[in-house]
Order: sequence, then structure tokens, then C-alpha cells
Amino acid sequence: MKTLILNGSPRKNGDTVSLLKILKKNLQGEIKVVDAYYCNVAPCIDCRYCWKNPGCCVKDEMQEIYSYIEECDNVLIASPIYFSELTGKLLDLGSRLQTYFSAKFFRNDMPITKEKKSAVLLVGGGKGSMEKAFDTAQILLRDIKATNLFPLISFHGTDDSVVAEDPEILKKLDELCDFFNS
Repeated sequence: MKTLILNGSPRKNGDTVSLLKILKKNLQGEIKVVDAYYCNVAPCIDCRYCWKNPGCCVKDEMQEIYSYIEECDNVLIASPIYFSELTGKLLDLGSRLQTYFSAKFFRNDMPITKEKKSAVLLVGGGKGSMEKAFDTAQILLRDIKATNLFPLISFHGTDDSVVAEDPEILKKLDELCDFFNS
């Protein structure tokens, strides 16, 4: 069992990461966490290389991430919410999934054959909405064949309370672990 976690949080000890620590304790198998703010992944430059070729012409840490995407069983997108959207660095990383969209629609190729289980974890304060970020995450997951989607896990109260102590969130994390581990 292999799980890929795409973490969009810039805060190494923030609310999103606190939930990921809890989750990782209960997940079985190998877990790879890609921290969007601390990995060496450039955004897509729309060079259109992937329209005719597999992969991406930009050679950086994304090459290793592509390999893991193609072989993993589970994918989790976890992000704080900034202006009702996934964080910028996570969107940069997500833009590099364009190669899978291009494979399907321009090259008539299916580089990912293994369907994956997936989930989205969103955390925020303020008055924004989770809907746009969840929609964006679902688009990214669909293009990497991570279509067996667990219901959204979200908490929109970090300005006033500690998410890692919320009983409802902790219950949902347990349920997600059961889903990924089965």
C-alpha cells in the first residue's frame, strides 16, 4: 500500500500539518509527503512539450513525483485555504499534472493504469468558502486517475479553535484511514 500526500501548507507546524501527523500514524504502508512549499518543483510553463511527448521537459523533483503518482494506491490533497482556493505553491505543483491531461486528450495515451483512492483535506479560518478549492482538487485528482473519492474533510474555524482537537475531524480522519487502508 502506497499513499501520496500533496501538502499545500507553508507552515511546518500549522493546522494542516497537525492533521497530517495524526493521519500518518494510522495509515498502513509507505507514505510519501510532498511539501509544495519546500520541494523543488517549478510551475508549468505551457511549453506544450507534453502535447506530443510523455512526461515534462522541466527536469526537477516532479520527475520523482510522477513515478510515485503512477504506482501509488492512494492520493490525498491537503491544503490550507487562501482566498477560497488551494495554496499557490500547491497550484504550481498541480499545474505540472498537465502532462496527464495531455496524455489523454492530445496523445491518446493512458500513462496511469491503476485507479486510486483519493481524498481532500481543507483547513481554514476567516469567512471564505471550501467549494472552489474542493472543485480544483477534484480536477487534479481526476487527471491522475484518483477517482474513488472520500467525502471532503474540511474545517473552517482555525481562527477560533484548534482543529487537531476537534472530535468530528478526528473521527473523519479515522474513517479516511480505514478507507485508504482497506
